[in-house]
Amino acid sequence: MPTLDDILENVGEFDRFQKQTFFVLCLLSAAFTPVYVGVVFFGFIPEHRCFSPGVAELSQRSRGPGSASRCRRYEVDWNATGVSCTDPLGSLVGNWSAVPLGPCRDGWVYDSPGTSLVTEFNLVCEDSWKLDFFQSSVNAGFFIGSINIGYIADRFGRKFCLLNTILANVVCGILLVFVPTYLWIVILRFLQGLVSKGCWTAGYILVTEVVGPKYRRTVGILYQTAFSVGLLVFDAIAYAIPHWRWLQLTVTLPSCFFLLYYWCLPESPRWLISQGKNDKAMKIVSDMAKKNQKKMPSRFEDITFEEEDGGKQSPSLIDLVRTPQMRKNTFILMYNWFTSSVLYQGLIMHMGVAAGNMYLDFLYSALVEFPAAFIIIATIDRVGRRYPWAAANLVAGAACLVTALIPEDIYWLKVIAACIGRMGITMAFEMVCFVNTELYPTYIRNLGVMVCSSLCDVGGVIVPFIVYRLVEVWHDLPLIVFTVLGLIAGGLVVFLPETKGRVLPETVEDVENFHGQSAPKAKKIYLHVQTSE
Repeated sequence: MPTLDDILENVGEFDRFQKQTFFVLCLLSAAFTPVYVGVVFFGFIPEHRCFSPGVAELSQRSRGPGSASRCRRYEVDWNATGVSCTDPLGSLVGNWSAVPLGPCRDGWVYDSPGTSLVTEFNLVCEDSWKLDFFQSSVNAGFFIGSINIGYIADRFGRKFCLLNTILANVVCGILLVFVPTYLWIVILRFLQGLVSKGCWTAGYILVTEVVGPKYRRTVGILYQTAFSVGLLVFDAIAYAIPHWRWLQLTVTLPSCFFLLYYWCLPESPRWLISQGKNDKAMKIVSDMAKKNQKKMPSRFEDITFEEEDGGKQSPSLIDLVRTPQMRKNTFILMYNWFTSSVLYQGLIMHMGVAAGNMYLDFLYSALVEFPAAFIIIATIDRVGRRYPWAAANLVAGAACLVTALIPEDIYWLKVIAACIGRMGITMAFEMVCFVNTELYPTYIRNLGVMVCSSLCDVGGVIVPFIVYRLVEVWHDLPLIVFTVLGLIAGGLVVFLPETKGRVLPETVEDVENFHGQSAPKAKKIYLHVQTSE
């Protein structure tokens, strides 16, 4: 009996129909960028100083007292003293301890041509934690939404999930532009996270389900590369529009056009078959053949699933840790998802508080994601998964250490080292996405990916506090934390089994035998084909 993949070989595995679907979904992947890394520009932290009437240059005169006065002001009645107005601090040199400090009652002065959440709501000093909470809220939304939206995609279909999450994301994005309070901004940011990651994941699933098996992994990697293209576009728009509310509106309005996908995007035929909607699935396959200018075999009239082994297994969380190999895989994958998120988002956030040109630094670090994707494509089927993945984590960790140790006056070298770290963690992030699916048996594969990848969102919740709090102790201290996490992740990956050339496991026993035996024989799912008399 032929499988659906066999039918795709007849009607086209990656022809015009699939290329059109791939292109429109890559646009969706690129549009996810502002939600995931928007804090870099929406929450940009400019140089600032406590405002003291009549003493405009108070925080610019010296590093010690000057930096202290960013959050406190000197309690001096300048008009009642003989201090010169042209050089108010000059006469106080050597006598700083005698000058009392008080809170900033008159606000702050920001050295920035634009606006951000920080400048609008004064998220500095005692309120600086609110910027951390702003980014953590969207990752909390990712965490909850990835579970709920994943259920919707499996229950009601990929296309239904995409369209509804797109609509919700557009509504939240537009409301963000107009709400006047910090609290409502955080709530709407959380709601955006609730729907956005599920939307991106549904697109990833759909694009891999409409192509043939030979192209599935490459298409999945390129779908993630489209996100990197979105980084470049977002950087250019942010440079042209330095005001965060106008920037939010500009990146949200184009998403309205994604609602047109109702007419140009197909439902996944695999999902339709799994739901017993065989007529609709065959209609899409017929449209696929017509679009690809291929002839649909006349003998295909109906499709149903038949399994070699009629027994079904119910997924359980306990199955993820019940046996030794499954337990080891689960914990190592969970840690790598966590580390990939912390290093990827952390490097982006740390760049936002660095001393260089934020837009150029963002551009350089985004460009290195493209060679990362091509290195993966070139090595995974030649070298394998395990060693390139381990090397990527080790390179990311080592690059973070080198970046921290390079002096500030050699800033160009720090940027190069940071970009190498960004390339390494991008490779690691993209590899954990598909290796995770190769290490779990079929009946528990979706649950395994969902549970392990949830640690990615936990890392996203924690990383703003790691970056923004530790930089107050030492600017490069977050990089030391990233180094430790990355090196441990690289070492742990070596203990995972190599999946190159192995069929996907179908049972827990297949997973347990991965190390010692030849590739397990997979249970096949067939398409029952009824031929006309």
